[in-house]
Amino acid sequence: MSRPEWKTKYRNHWLAAILYLFVTFVFAACASPSLWQSHTQHNHFAWLADAFIHGRLSLEGRPPAYAGGNDFALFEHRWYVVFPPVPALLLVPLVALCKHVDAFRDGVFFLFCAGLAPVGLFLAFQRMRQLGLTLMSERMALVFSGLFALGTVYFFTAVQGTVWFAAHIVATSATTFFLAASIGARQPILAGLALCAVLGTRTNLGLMGIFFVLESIRVARNRDTSESKGWDWRFIITRNAPFFLICGCAMTALLLYNRVRFHNSFEVGYRYLQIAWQGRIEKWGMFSYHYLARNLGILLTGLPYMGAPPRSVLFQINGHGLAIWFTTPLYFWLLWPRHRSPLHVNCYIALVLAAVPSLLYQNSGWIQFGQRFSNDYSPWLFALLALGIERTGRLFKVAACWSVAINLLGALTFQRHEWSRYYFIEASQKVIYEPD
Repeated sequence: MSRPEWKTKYRNHWLAAILYLFVTFVFAACASPSLWQSHTQHNHFAWLADAFIHGRLSLEGRPPAYAGGNDFALFEHRWYVVFPPVPALLLVPLVALCKHVDAFRDGVFFLFCAGLAPVGLFLAFQRMRQLGLTLMSERMALVFSGLFALGTVYFFTAVQGTVWFAAHIVATSATTFFLAASIGARQPILAGLALCAVLGTRTNLGLMGIFFVLESIRVARNRDTSESKGWDWRFIITRNAPFFLICGCAMTALLLYNRVRFHNSFEVGYRYLQIAWQGRIEKWGMFSYHYLARNLGILLTGLPYMGAPPRSVLFQINGHGLAIWFTTPLYFWLLWPRHRSPLHVNCYIALVLAAVPSLLYQNSGWIQFGQRFSNDYSPWLFALLALGIERTGRLFKVAACWSVAINLLGALTFQRHEWSRYYFIEASQKVIYEPD
């Protein structure tokens, strides 16, 4: 293979590597110094990894005092990490090398993982371009991937490292690779493995797996075969069989994991949390229509408190977070796509299935700078942006600059002691709008 041919063949890999290095450098530069100096205060996944290393599913004793008992489940006199295990499995070899959990800097690990999500999104954009599904150029694909990393709440998420944000990093990264592998149903094994990682990190996102099935149907419906014209059923079966086999194994493993811990395959442990708002979970459940109005209100109308007296600061951000359009006004361009793609409908279906669980969830995402649960479906929003965009005008560029600037503010100030006065945190979680 000649040098020009080699460069062409591996061009996507080189561009993806450059993108990863760039966004990771920015994340590292914006991270708190404490992230590099010690483990995070909520290093649940490291403790779960340590339990796996020692052949247990529960902690050896009580949770560490510095974690404040936050999101540990007590069942039959044993303490468990309630979160699904995939991020902990990633940490097993590193925690083993460190000998002790407190010696492992979990936040640094997840910061370096954070660059994978924009890389997966870039590969998805390139796949769309290759199949003629979008009008965006290669340069736009790189820019949009960078905007996803730095112009959405993914930015402040990437530099936290604590358990809730670490789960978003792993799940969002897996989602983007699932998207890239599923376009045209070209890579069923990779799509299945990526969805397994999603299921094992944020199980509520599993329904978006329908995207691969819909893509196989879309492609098969338009294929001409030597036997018939129209539907290619062999294509549908041969693509979906390995995909469902891999996902089925992952779901079976998760159900067994729950059963061994809590004697119930469908119990993940949230019933046994020792938290202040356990009462509302027992009354309304983990997911309920009861929470929808509150979550929609926060998602769409959360704005800064503008420093009314007697406050001594110009603004404050409620712990429920800023509205999604305020942190990423680029999403307004979804309302008037200039180009219609055959992929649009399938992406919208995946978007809805990924978004609905968080809208019905008992927690708004508190405490947060912006809507951290939007990480669950932001790859689909950006996929739809890429499908509908034709060119970027001046107003779009202004919105892009605002998106990066406001999310940079979040990355530099959220959970930083010196900026705490700029955040309004009310422990009952009942104060959503600025008090009179």
